[in-house]
Amino acid sequence: MKLVVTLDRDETGMIVVECPSIPGCISQGKTEAEALANIREAIQACMEGRATTGRVSAFRNTGISRPGRCAR
Repeated sequence: MKLVVTLDRDETGMIVVECPSIPGCISQGKTEAEALANIREAIQACMEGRATTGRVSAFRNTGISRPGRCAR
């Protein structure tokens, strides 16, 4: 399963990335590559947290799909 993420540049120039399928799963980076690496870690942490608290998760972190590039 691939998860869709959104990328937006904030007012400071950082790229903010969010996984809408997992509420609260947000990260950022100075570059698009860094932001995507960081969201991979955030997704994994969110899923591990759900597993340790006994919350069933329908997600598997096998990749990231993104609909478009971040606006520059």
